[in-house]
Amino acid sequence: MERRGRGADPCPPPPPRMLPFASCLPGSLLLWALLLLLLGAASPQDSEEPDSYTECTDGYEWDPDSQHCRDVNECLTIPEACKGEMKCINHYGGYLCLPRSAAVINDLHGEGPPPPVPPAQHPNPCPPGYEPDEQESCVDVDECAQALHDCRPSQDCHNLPGSYQCTCPDGYRKIGLECVDIDECRYRYCQHRCVNLPGSFRCQCEPGFQLGPNNRSCVGEAGLGQASGPGQGDGGELAPFLTSPGEQVKWGALGCSLAFTPPTFLAPLDVNECDMGAPCEQRCFNSYGTFLCRCHQGYELHRDGFSCSDIDECSYSSYLCQYRCVNEPGRFSCHCPQGYQLLATRLCQGTGCPGGVGRVESGVSGLMPRFQPLSPGTDVDECESGAHQCSEAQTCVNFYGGYRCVDTNRCVEPYVQVSDNRCLCPASNPLCREQPSSIVHRYMSITSERSVPADVFQIQATSVYPGAYNAFQIRAGNAQGDFYIRQINNVSAMLVLARPVTGPREYVLDLEMVTMNSLMSYRASSVLRLTVFVGAYTF
Repeated sequence: MERRGRGADPCPPPPPRMLPFASCLPGSLLLWALLLLLLGAASPQDSEEPDSYTECTDGYEWDPDSQHCRDVNECLTIPEACKGEMKCINHYGGYLCLPRSAAVINDLHGEGPPPPVPPAQHPNPCPPGYEPDEQESCVDVDECAQALHDCRPSQDCHNLPGSYQCTCPDGYRKIGLECVDIDECRYRYCQHRCVNLPGSFRCQCEPGFQLGPNNRSCVGEAGLGQASGPGQGDGGELAPFLTSPGEQVKWGALGCSLAFTPPTFLAPLDVNECDMGAPCEQRCFNSYGTFLCRCHQGYELHRDGFSCSDIDECSYSSYLCQYRCVNEPGRFSCHCPQGYQLLATRLCQGTGCPGGVGRVESGVSGLMPRFQPLSPGTDVDECESGAHQCSEAQTCVNFYGGYRCVDTNRCVEPYVQVSDNRCLCPASNPLCREQPSSIVHRYMSITSERSVPADVFQIQATSVYPGAYNAFQIRAGNAQGDFYIRQINNVSAMLVLARPVTGPREYVLDLEMVTMNSLMSYRASSVLRLTVFVGAYTF
């Protein structure tokens, strides 16, 4: 029964399962005491030695220095790990046998342990392809002898100073990455018959002939022998053979006592195969014991050695012609688009009036502008040659790549026509008070994609009145801002192309010259209506 009161024991006996000193502690101190007991109980376990494992899986071995398993390089430990023309590539836990031309890309982010770090080595002081010898001198590394090359099995490795070279053996040529046997019989090296062999060939002769000293020509056998001696009978003559032009050799008759003479080989006479119908398609060149076929300019010899194939010159380059290249048998030709003419053999020349310099001349009143081209085109165009379909009431206007038929009278009320391409607004007409006094129609042509900024047209006033000031501006037709006016001085200005333009396209620009005199309160203007044709091409 629990005791209460002042005489009660403040620290009653602890329960049987509680620690004697923990029963009298407050709650927070009790938690700290339990934590210290747990840490003290764990310390003997941490001081024990960890278990060590020195066994590795196949392809790895224990490294006592790094205390880890490291990869075994089977390419060094296994003699002739890869047979034939294969090379050994070490891999984590194994190795690969790959062709010598194969390339291996290391996967640094792949699975498996990283490759062991090799021990520190002294850097190679020699250039690539060399290594130091015992005297610390740089000597060449024979990549061919040490199998450090990547030549294919069909190729030969030749060591070079600091490098090596893969070449094809004699009688082979490289096609792609392999060396392929050359069929020498295609080139008719043999006079009679040819037998192709791997890397070589052999000539054979028809019956009754044998190979000459050059192993290509065939010479005739003079016979098996010649008989002489007493008791000689009436033998028959053998067929004569030519030893030289005009000389014959006859064989004697056979007798009883024979004195054998070794066979004699006579000098052969060269046969002109070209005169005997050699199968050359175009040109034939005879040589001793054989012949060669050749082709005319613009053709190449076919693989059969006899026929000729046309060379497509247009496929070799896109710069042979300015516009279009057309291949033809044995040659090529350049063509130009419609409205252009061929200049020399490869360039195209437009027949339009080029962009140039013009002049605005003021007449007696100073209000009559007149355009005069200073650099007229020298080309023959459709308008000059008559190759157009304009009527008598129309005017032919030529430009790059074509022409245009325009009405001769292009004046619109209140303007009246006073001369060709010139319209005047009479001062007596009230509608003319706010209009330019005159409009002159002119035309020009420029090429497409012209470099900018480019001066394309110049305006100039030839008559200047005292106290008068001339200002030039584009009155209409330049909504996109492709052109601008650069005033040079009081009497001239330049129309400038500000942005590259692509044709075919057409601009109608009103170039206005405003004449002002502040003392006389005078202001007048005249307009040159310039139609600019942009060609479809850059020429």
